[in-house]
Amino acid sequence: MPTPPFRADHVGSLLRPRPIAEARAARADAATLRAIEDAEIPKLIKMQEEVGLKVVTDGEARRAFWHFDFMGMLDGMDMETRGEGVQFHGTQIPPVHPVINGKLGFPKDHPMLEHFTFVKDHTSVCPKISIPGPSCVHFRTDPADVRPAEYKDPDVLFADIAETYRQAVAAYYAAGCRYLQLDDIFFAYLGDPKQREQRKAMGQDPDWLIDRYAWMLEEAIKDRPSDMVIGMHMCRGNFRSTFAATGGYDAAADAIFNKTSVDIYFMEYDTDRAGGLEPLKLLPKGKKRIMAGFITTKTAELESIDWLRKQFEAASQYVDMDQLGIAPQCGFASTEHGNAITEEDQRRKLELVVKTAQTIWGTA
Repeated sequence: MPTPPFRADHVGSLLRPRPIAEARAARADAATLRAIEDAEIPKLIKMQEEVGLKVVTDGEARRAFWHFDFMGMLDGMDMETRGEGVQFHGTQIPPVHPVINGKLGFPKDHPMLEHFTFVKDHTSVCPKISIPGPSCVHFRTDPADVRPAEYKDPDVLFADIAETYRQAVAAYYAAGCRYLQLDDIFFAYLGDPKQREQRKAMGQDPDWLIDRYAWMLEEAIKDRPSDMVIGMHMCRGNFRSTFAATGGYDAAADAIFNKTSVDIYFMEYDTDRAGGLEPLKLLPKGKKRIMAGFITTKTAELESIDWLRKQFEAASQYVDMDQLGIAPQCGFASTEHGNAITEEDQRRKLELVVKTAQTIWGTA
């Protein structure tokens, strides 16, 4: 079985196969939906293998959201439907709101452990699962929805979030996971001037948050066994090909690169919204790798190999080419609604990821 890091990779989510989408829309019962998912996910895995990827996921096909499903399955957290959803550029996501009702923890029977083992049992390449990172529990929960009195103290809340994720990392390792990805996108959000002002209005210092988020992440992963690789993904929102934030990595680069032991960084870089490449110079020399997200999942148009090569030449001014790889800037379906592309578009994008890696590094 190939082991990470790879030169070609992807963030994780894929367009939901039509039978799964139709079953969810029809509100199929749990057993019926599970049977359909079990039939369709191996096809998604095979597609990833066919395009030449050495790492595969279940496409997050069993989820409605990239984050809320996982969070709602934690001890102490629930999801409430009410009011309005989070505002994206020109649209809103469905009005689901996380609430903390009790002491946080990672249950031993968290359903997404089985989601991983299903992939592991259906592939001959490297299985990976992506889960929302620790920062998501804090950033996406309105302070008014943090109900236990002890969690009004942010240090207590952050400590329990970190411990919950430490338990999750250990549980995934025990399930056979050797490549775990944490989608900690809010490091990137906190580079957006508007998002920073919103946090200040809530009485939260955005730079202090970046430091605390890095602390939580490191607490969660620092005791992992040496053969477990940790990736993290950062972007600025992805819902039906729209976005929620704009801004560079300048505010967060030192924290994510030098205050955590993350191995692989998936960094959105498909538009000017992500800022410049200069923050990459803070990556320490060594084995850490940046999967540069120059290929977009938001539109069908294919980037050219020549253009991608130029982007890597520019990036290599700040970080050694040997510490770079290629992945799309985000998933193809951060929610079950999916981006405004087709399954064939998705396949061509993944083929381009592999072809780019082979062209630049000679291997995927």
